[in-house]
Amino acid sequence: MLCQFSFENYKSYKSATTFDFQATSIPEFSDSLLTSDKGSALLPVGVIYGPNGGGKSNLLLALSCLISTVVKPIHDLEKSRQHVIIQHRVSCMPFLFDEESRTQPTEFEIYFRQGKNEYRYYLALLDDEIVSESLYWRAIGGKRTGTVFERERSEVVLGAKINKASINRSVNPKMPYLSFLAINYDIPIIAEVQNWFESCIIRSYANPVVDRQVMVSRDEKVRERIIYALNDMGIDMTGYRFDEEEKQLYTQRIVNGKLCELRFDDESDGTKKLIAALPVILLALQEGRLVIIDELDAKLHPKLLRYVIALFKNKKLNTKGAQLLFTSHDMTTMKNSVFRRDEIWFAAENEKHESEIYSLYEIRREDNERVNNTAAYDKQYLEGRYGADPYLSNMLTGGDWS
Repeated sequence: MLCQFSFENYKSYKSATTFDFQATSIPEFSDSLLTSDKGSALLPVGVIYGPNGGGKSNLLLALSCLISTVVKPIHDLEKSRQHVIIQHRVSCMPFLFDEESRTQPTEFEIYFRQGKNEYRYYLALLDDEIVSESLYWRAIGGKRTGTVFERERSEVVLGAKINKASINRSVNPKMPYLSFLAINYDIPIIAEVQNWFESCIIRSYANPVVDRQVMVSRDEKVRERIIYALNDMGIDMTGYRFDEEEKQLYTQRIVNGKLCELRFDDESDGTKKLIAALPVILLALQEGRLVIIDELDAKLHPKLLRYVIALFKNKKLNTKGAQLLFTSHDMTTMKNSVFRRDEIWFAAENEKHESEIYSLYEIRREDNERVNNTAAYDKQYLEGRYGADPYLSNMLTGGDWS
């Protein structure tokens, strides 16, 4: 499970930026939180709103860049331990509106939980080469932190967990040492970290090609779950069939007592989006994966978007700690009946064309009180009170609270 992600000097983000999945001490939706015996509670869902060009997608790209940088060399050499569902390698680009930033490394730091441990992984990249890298671990809820490895350019120092003479400390300057260890050695603590990175699912529905990428399962139980979810959303479908010769997916319905088939390409855009997205979402829920989706709301009716969000917030369905992080323009779901205040985030550019993010929980009114959990979030956002409104305000000026 993702706890926290920080980065700086990436695309439209110049300064250090942190997105947090750690729950704050607010009362709403407390029964949806991902809890453990010893660690702090985590959020199952996070959504990022903001104007076009404000930095929503770039935040997801920063996280995707880190994940794909670790996973791609492992996957390319067929050393993966998980079914990897990553769209493509995301390039590392620094903030370009500042001469100094162009020559400085892009830095990423991520905290996550896997098994009984919590890990902190740091990676700094400059011109596709590794400047610095480190991996630390501790037991969930523990206070003592252990070093797995530390790297500065070509110099690698191993921690007690993996310090063996047989482990090679020479690595390609463009390859993360984490990836190198995962490819070449069978080390339990590295395998656990590798499994987490490989379990992350990245999807961008800003790219129309993704709507056509459908995971077709031959497992009858999986097929039944997909059909059940589609029916639950109001889409009357009895099954689907993939024709190997035609390389074509057919959806099936009963019409006037007869089985009828329709080519996937002939379905509505919204239905195609659901058929493409649902297998990935259900897999994440089944295995406790992190799903990162840009423009999840594209082509989806707001009721269907709420349904997807509700899947992750339902602990009876989300028993393995799956998480959903997505961007959206859909105001009808910006409700206190859908989200906690710390699950809603905003991204916007300041006057220096630098993106910044902040959560609804962090916003203070003129009386220095937080936004109330009974407020009409969507209405106040469109009035410019939250600062990331695409038309009425920007992040720094704020709005009129009178």
